[in-house]
Amino acid sequence: MILVADSGSTKTAWCLTEDSSNVIYTQGINPFQQTEEDIISVLRHELMPSLPTVNCQLSTINFYGAGCTPEKAPLVANALRQVVSTTATIHVESDMLGAARSVCQHTAGIVCILGTGSNSCLYDGEQLHPGNPALGYILGDEGSGAYIGKRLVGDIFKHQLPEEIQQLFFEETQETQATIIQKVYRAPLPNRFLASLSPFCARHREHPAIHQFLLDCFQQFFLRNIFTAPWSQEAKTLPIHFVGSIAHHYQQELHEVAAPLGLHIGHIVQAPLQGLVNYHQS
Repeated sequence: MILVADSGSTKTAWCLTEDSSNVIYTQGINPFQQTEEDIISVLRHELMPSLPTVNCQLSTINFYGAGCTPEKAPLVANALRQVVSTTATIHVESDMLGAARSVCQHTAGIVCILGTGSNSCLYDGEQLHPGNPALGYILGDEGSGAYIGKRLVGDIFKHQLPEEIQQLFFEETQETQATIIQKVYRAPLPNRFLASLSPFCARHREHPAIHQFLLDCFQQFFLRNIFTAPWSQEAKTLPIHFVGSIAHHYQQELHEVAAPLGLHIGHIVQAPLQGLVNYHQS
């Protein structure tokens, strides 16, 4: 029996390949932002109470997650071994490889993640060829939920958006400058908070100023991550696939930006889990 997990910085989706319709959700697991003890707590208190009692029958755990670099992956593997199964073979891979296997299976393509964070790579059907570094929500993550939220807050407080948009923002979010500063600079997981502001843009996407704001956010993603990547020439001929909630909710804007740039968008899926189940069953 195989357990598959897809984890972003905000949430993790888990399922058994034998029953992929039964998806269990826990908070996100990111070893760059959480200690091994934090991850053990999530597994013990959020996953295990909902996981069918098949632990001893698990043959393999395939975990794909944000922040699961070769240096950090053992931390997640150790937590899984302590809480979920001591006997299963455990593979901890990057969310980028998970996205690529999900949307491409065994074919070549450019694969992008647009969720709480963002990333991109070339997938040749078997291996990843990294692009420009994501650099996280402070230095990069263009086009992500955190990036949209960060730019939105900055443009609101620095009066780069019309007054009616500013008023709507404060009315709908009930945030103030003081609460935002607190949540960004003093509270844990500020990237999740910033990403939580993105739905404001989705609700008002028809406003010309918000529409242009979104187009610029996604244009920055393409310009800074696709056109300057080591494999930028391949991006002109291969389909560009997207995985993540931001890509899913802003498909219209992504297509609008990509077309004039001569880019062909392939699949856009909100979550890669079902594609990963198909991959591991093939």
